[in-house]
Amino acid sequence: MTPIRHNGSDGTAGADGRGGADSDPVLDAVRDRVLAVGVRRTTLTDVARRAGVSRMTLYRRWPDVRTLVGDLMTREWIAVATAAMPAPAADLSARDRIVASLVDGVGAFRAHPLFRKIVDVDPELLLPYVLDRRGASQDALLELLATAVREGHADGSVRPGHPERQARTLLLVVQSFTLSLRTMTDEDDPELTAAAFTAELRTLLERTLAP
Repeated sequence: MTPIRHNGSDGTAGADGRGGADSDPVLDAVRDRVLAVGVRRTTLTDVARRAGVSRMTLYRRWPDVRTLVGDLMTREWIAVATAAMPAPAADLSARDRIVASLVDGVGAFRAHPLFRKIVDVDPELLLPYVLDRRGASQDALLELLATAVREGHADGSVRPGHPERQARTLLLVVQSFTLSLRTMTDEDDPELTAAAFTAELRTLLERTLAP
């Protein structure tokens, strides 16, 4: 399982959206190209040149740009999610940590430069993971959530239930807020701002998990 790290003051994996300790020159190169020109205009030749490796080296690991970008998204999304999880503390229950990590994680995802670029320029890349199948990053997040839910069962802060089903339900909720929040907000109305919906998300999660 990916280790859980304490988040920074802004709740992101890094100011530049990098994956931190999991840095890989090829993934770093494709991230930089995608941020610059989008996925459709990124080629394996561009990535190989930027990473300082041969095209054949890339082809041995990734058959095309989309596969490479899929691995990049997995790295970046897991880094964001783990960074959003508060460090264990005596005064924090498992439910407190779950709610804080999910609320902060939604904000961190929405602010992440790679996520913003893909949503704005290449949103079709996200559709398979919303409509058809789970990706590697979703499975990793579900593992983290199921573990946290079990800890909540053990300390009594999370209502009894099937931990994997509860974890999947939580992920469905936060995916909706992450992907669709901007379709529901109205920043000219103080009751319909992103901050107001974030407060609603926190309440929803608290009440869903409470015994």
